[in-house]
Amino acid sequence: MRILVTGGAGFIGSAYVRALLDGAYPGTADVRVTVVDSLTYAGNRANLPARHDRLDFVEGDICDLPLLLEVLPGHDAVAHFAAESHVDRSLVSAAEFVRTNVTGTQNLLDACRATGVPRMLHVSTDEVYGSIAEGSWTERSPLLPNSPYAASKAASDLMARAAWRTHGLHVSVTRCSNNYGPHQHPEKVIPLFATNLLEGRPVPLYGDGANVREWLHVADHCRALHLVLTGGGAGEVYNIGGGHELTNLELTERLLALCGADRSMITRVADRKGHDLRYALDAGKIRDELGFEPAIGLDEGLAATIAWYGDNPDWWKATKERARQSS
Repeated sequence: MRILVTGGAGFIGSAYVRALLDGAYPGTADVRVTVVDSLTYAGNRANLPARHDRLDFVEGDICDLPLLLEVLPGHDAVAHFAAESHVDRSLVSAAEFVRTNVTGTQNLLDACRATGVPRMLHVSTDEVYGSIAEGSWTERSPLLPNSPYAASKAASDLMARAAWRTHGLHVSVTRCSNNYGPHQHPEKVIPLFATNLLEGRPVPLYGDGANVREWLHVADHCRALHLVLTGGGAGEVYNIGGGHELTNLELTERLLALCGADRSMITRVADRKGHDLRYALDAGKIRDELGFEPAIGLDEGLAATIAWYGDNPDWWKATKERARQSS
């Protein structure tokens, strides 16, 4: 089996690639993987095994249609992770998000059809649903995105649906809650707070910290993604929920405790524009149809994640420096 992974040098994409190459899922002992990644500030070649004999790496942009038409033939499936994903950046540079997340996704859909790739997984986010005060979203909930990032991902979800409905492309869409784990870029809250605390620096908490998010370890997310890639229905959407709801303040307090710090390290900062109050997913569909359940508990996962950042300062210091140079 040959799988092409877009954005495979990023946080979630690289976790999926490493799992594939490790034979972590049934039937993947001999899988060959092609990664296409443009290596922006969020992509890191060091996230991938450098000389694995079943890995091919192509530095390239999903907005480059001729490149996609060149590399896609012969692949059995595409796992599409490539995206601009940082909400704060989208507030000041929305056009960049539209280009990659919408135009890039459409290019990939067109290239899959043109080259006969039979299956595609489109990795999206719970943020396309907007904010929910109580209860949880199902796959039939309306899309009400509130940031340029979320709006661009919602648009890409709809382009994926249109490719299925109009052209018969076997594409499945996943929408996941917040991920965490090793190799996550330090612009995201858990690695940002962890690396700041490891450096003895304060952590910037938005507003009163009352915003609620649901957390899922990246290894569980990738396992769910492979289930959808190999067994998900054409044109279907699958929510992938973590089941661990925390306010941002509660999350911060857990990270402080794991790093041996106290609340004096919290710096309150102005809240993000249009900051969604709460996300929550109903993950009954993927559980009932594909048998997915998260396996990594939040306490266990957070402790292991903090330990990874503590053991890999060279990785995150270099990553922070690349981000500073690109901003």
